[in-house]
Amino acid sequence: MSKSGVAVLGIFVVDLAFRAGNMPAIGETIAGSGFAMGPGGKGSNQAVAAARAGAEVSFVSRIGADAFGELAVKTWEAEGIRPRVSRTADAPTGAAFIYVHETRGDNAIIVVSGAADGLGAADVDAAAEAIRSSRVFVTQLEQPVAAAQRGLEIARAAGSITVFNPAPATAFDDRLFALCDYVVPNETEAEALTGIAVSDLAGARRAGDALLAKGAGTALITLGERGALFHGRDHSLHVPPFAAGKVVETAGAGDAFVGGFAAALAGGADPLEAARFGSATAGISVTRAGTAPAMPRRAEIEALLQK
Repeated sequence: MSKSGVAVLGIFVVDLAFRAGNMPAIGETIAGSGFAMGPGGKGSNQAVAAARAGAEVSFVSRIGADAFGELAVKTWEAEGIRPRVSRTADAPTGAAFIYVHETRGDNAIIVVSGAADGLGAADVDAAAEAIRSSRVFVTQLEQPVAAAQRGLEIARAAGSITVFNPAPATAFDDRLFALCDYVVPNETEAEALTGIAVSDLAGARRAGDALLAKGAGTALITLGERGALFHGRDHSLHVPPFAAGKVVETAGAGDAFVGGFAAALAGGADPLEAARFGSATAGISVTRAGTAPAMPRRAEIEALLQK
């Protein structure tokens, strides 16, 4: 089977982002300084990032038969993403509350998966052709673990490159690691998975060793403003961050990294170069407000890499 592009399994939610100087305490009401509503969800964000970075993208999910679901369809149409998505009237499309600090750009998020919380192995099997034909398959943990596992199983059996972003951190069977060519957690998720604090590169390498011991092919740990660590069995290399301007908002940066990384792999890039491409994608995304709308285009990423 000829393989091309990226298949992403994940969720779509509508992001409701509020900017303020601090989070209110219980019982407190405060004035905010900004509000935005737009497309989100880790899986959909990663699909948008990969599409804007030049990859052909399929997206596997489940949405509600409601206005937020219509926004999802319009988002994918605008980005040229091929949806393999079922719709249900039994549950709403997901939504997320995002608090963004008005000067630092730090964020805190509450996500409700909605209809995508009902994604199961049968839904993934229905989209198996899109997964098998992809050069790269990506999934996370905002949808049920069973769906992520089935997607990884199908992709691995078909010889696709598998990228697992274990976010948000939640319990799952360690046997999933053996299905992953690349496991891509951030510092918090890496610590949750291994029990090892990732406060510096040495800690990241120890956590990387623990992830490899669990069966992952390569641990690619994102480190925020410090870049990322590409940690394999024969080498461990620091991927530096790319400064593209003033940091405005960090929400979605990890999704930008994963989407850019997957797109570069699908385009035939060397894995380490793909990680640098992902880092540059994330570096641009944090200079813009929003999540999916913040994802840069391929030309912008390539220009930053050439500086």
